Amino acid sequence: MPPETAFSLAGLLAMSGWLLLLTSPWLPTLSDKIAGFLLPALLSLGYVALILLPADTTGGFNSLASVKTLFSHDQALLAGWVHFLAFDLFIGAWACRSARAKGIRFWWVAPSLPLIFLFGPAGLLAYWALSAISRLADRSHHGTSSPA
Repeated sequence: MPPETAFSLAGLLAMSGWLLLLTSPWLPTLSDKIAGFLLPALLSLGYVALILLPADTTGGFNSLASVKTLFSHDQALLAGWVHFLAFDLFIGAWACRSARAKGIRFWWVAPSLPLIFLFGPAGLLAYWALSAISRLADRSHHGTSSPA
């Protein structure tokens, strides 16, 4: 498969997962199974195929210059992109499941989803912050306090 086709297919798979996450309050089981497992698994299989297929690449991971050289090759760059798509979708689905399990309303989670999609770790930090704020807001709303 040509790299551009694989790039487009990976993007479509990931975007369908992110759209499904937006429906997770209404379709939690479907969202968990498809966006939380099936699509990240398919993207991960694509990633493994890309790193196992023979490629004419140079570079490596021992210095920034070596990484730059490695990612100057389409196959390695595509593998890196699919890696991001798979992991970010998995983390987005985890955030939805985690919030649901903790009784956190989806509207507290929703702002972190585009951040997870676009900025990975920064979005994860946003999810943790928003979930902590939501728990504090619920405690103050219900008149309970946390143990000292």
